[in-house]
Amino acid sequence: MKDQTGARDQARMWRRIHRTVTRWVSATDRRIFDSVAASSHPVIDVVMLRLTQAATFSRLWMVIAAGMWLFGGPAHRRAAVRGMASVAVSSLVTNQGAKRLRGRRRPDHRDVPVQRKPRRMPTSSSMPSGHSASAAAFAVGVYLEHRPTGRLLAPLAAAVGVSRVATGAHYPSDVVVGGALGGGLAAALSKVVKPKRRRVFEPAPSTIASPVDTDGTGIVAVVNPASGSGTGFRIIEQIRRDLPGVEIVTLDEPGALVATLTEVAQRATVLAVGGGDGSVAAGATVALKTGRPLAVFPGGTFNNFARDIGCATVDDTVEMIRGGHLARVDVGNLNGDRIFINTASIGAYPRFVRQRQKLEHRIGKPLAAAWATLYMLLHDTPVRLSVDGRLMNVTMLFIGTSEYSTAEFTALHRPRLDDGVLDMRILRVDRKFARLRVFGALMANQLDRYGYYHQRVTTGVRIQAIDGPTVVALDGEIGQEYRSAVFTVEPSALTVFGHNGNGDRHR
Repeated sequence: MKDQTGARDQARMWRRIHRTVTRWVSATDRRIFDSVAASSHPVIDVVMLRLTQAATFSRLWMVIAAGMWLFGGPAHRRAAVRGMASVAVSSLVTNQGAKRLRGRRRPDHRDVPVQRKPRRMPTSSSMPSGHSASAAAFAVGVYLEHRPTGRLLAPLAAAVGVSRVATGAHYPSDVVVGGALGGGLAAALSKVVKPKRRRVFEPAPSTIASPVDTDGTGIVAVVNPASGSGTGFRIIEQIRRDLPGVEIVTLDEPGALVATLTEVAQRATVLAVGGGDGSVAAGATVALKTGRPLAVFPGGTFNNFARDIGCATVDDTVEMIRGGHLARVDVGNLNGDRIFINTASIGAYPRFVRQRQKLEHRIGKPLAAAWATLYMLLHDTPVRLSVDGRLMNVTMLFIGTSEYSTAEFTALHRPRLDDGVLDMRILRVDRKFARLRVFGALMANQLDRYGYYHQRVTTGVRIQAIDGPTVVALDGEIGQEYRSAVFTVEPSALTVFGHNGNGDRHR
C-alpha cells in the first residue's frame, strides 16, 4: 500500500514539474517572440524574409551543395553528399514523425511587420521547426566531412532559425528543438555511414644539407609566363621579390619544356620548374637524369605533387628553400624509361582527359571534369588486360607512387612519399547495372565499398593489353600506346625541396 502511495506521489511530482517547465517555456517563448515581432528595421526585415524563403524546401542547401560538388575537392564533394543526405533524413523524421507526435499552434503573427511576413504562412504543427532541423542537419553533415566549411555554414544555419521567429512562423523553442533534432540526426547518420578520416601531415626535420643560399642563388627556374591563365606571371613576380638570387628562364613554347630544362640543368645547382603536375613531371625526369635537386613552384589546377611535398603555394616553396628543407621521394617508372611522380592510368582515364580537355578552356576544369566523368560512365568500353597474369575487363586502372591515404578510387593524398610501393586500384564495370551502381558510389564517394573495385599495394606490376596497344596516361597527361607495360617504383630516387610526409599525424 505504501509503495502504491509513493508511486502516486512521485507521479504527481513529475506532473507538477512538467507543468511548471511547460508554463515557463511558453511564457519565455511569448516574451521573446513578442520582443522580436515588435522590433523592425528595413535591413533586418528584408534579410530575414529572403533568408527564410531561400531555405524553404531546402533550396538554399541544394544550391550550396551543388557549388561544393562542382567547385570543391573530394572532401567538399563528400561533405555535399552527406549534408544533403542529412537534410533528407531530417526532413522525413521532422515532417512525418516529430510534428505528428504533439500538435502545437503557430504563434499569433499579427504583430509581425507586414514587410517581414511570407505570402503564405505554414499550417502544420509549430513544434519542431522543419527549416531549423534541415539547416542544422546540413551544417553538421558538412562539418563531419569538412570542418572549415561546416564552421562557415554554422552561422548561416543559425540565421535561418532566427528568421523563422522573425517572420512569425515559429516560437524560439520550436527552433531550438528543430535544430537539436536535425543536428542529432546528422550525427546519428555518421554512425551508419562513417565520415572519412582526415589527416594532417607534418614534415620531419630535414637531414639533407641545402646546396643553395637562402636567397635562392644557385637555383635556375623554368616558368611559362602564360601558364595557368596568368599564374606563370605571378610566379615570376613572387620569385623575383622573395628569392632574388634565382635565375628565371621564361618558356615561350610549352613543347620546348624538356629541352629547356635539360639545357639549364647544366649550369644549375638546383633545378626548379613553375607549372602544374605535367610540367613538374618533366622537371623531375630531367632532375633525375642530371642528379639535381628539384624545387616546385605550383602553377597548375590541382598541383597534387606540390601539395603532397608541402608546397601547395609559392609561399610554401619559398619557405622550404629558405629553411633548407630537402627530402627524398619515390618516383614511378614505366618500362624502365618513363618517369611519373603521381599516377599512371589505363582505360577510361585517358578518355576522361580527352573529354575534359575539349571543354576546360570554355567552362573551366572543375565543370569539364564533372561532365567528363558522366560521359565516361555512360560511353566507356572496358579494356581487356592481363594484370600479373590475371585476365580481367577493366574500366579504369590506376597506379600511384606511394600508398594513398584513403580507399576511394579518386584518392588524392599520400601520407608518405618514400614508402617504396605502388598503389594499384582497378575498377570493373562489366556486370549488369554496374554503371548505375558505380555512378551512385562515385557521387557518395563510397566506391571502396563497391564489389568490383580492387586495391592492392605492390612494388611492381606487369600489364599486357590483350586486344592491341592501349593508351597509358602519366601524371594526368595522355601518353603513348603500349601493348606491354611494366610499372616499378624507384625508392627515394628524387630529391626535392619539401617533405616526404614523415612525421604525419591524425586530427
